[in-house]
Amino acid sequence: MVGSRKRVWYQSSGDRATLIIRRLYCKACAKIHHELPDLLVPYKRFDAESLEGALSGIERTDIAADESTLARWKSWFVAFAVYAAGALQSISLRYHLPVARSSTRHYSALQSLGRFVGDAPGWLSRVVRPVANSNLWMTDPFCLSVRDLLK
Repeated sequence: MVGSRKRVWYQSSGDRATLIIRRLYCKACAKIHHELPDLLVPYKRFDAESLEGALSGIERTDIAADESTLARWKSWFVAFAVYAAGALQSISLRYHLPVARSSTRHYSALQSLGRFVGDAPGWLSRVVRPVANSNLWMTDPFCLSVRDLLK
């Protein structure tokens, strides 16, 4: 451990909270990594539960985010789901992990991820952790532009 830093995040109620995040040095890659708990998604200010609630398609009124924020989350998720499904497929092949098969070929963004992590509450954290821990997390939000995917 090489120290810690504060990380601000917002709960679905809109309350602001602060966590102390450990900074860890990796001898293998000679980089410093931040240890994020499951309740956070990298580069997002709201907790994973809030994001999951907004993305699940179920109408939620208990998330204290404005409509433009919810629209940005949904736009981000359309691109992220495609990328994350590919990353999870790569991880499953690399480690010989079973993946649920489906008779349908066309998946929604949520269904494509559900094949890997299920659809029970906490699915977003189950997507984020292996992608981030495998060093497959995209740090540049412009790399996941919806515009580029539609070309």
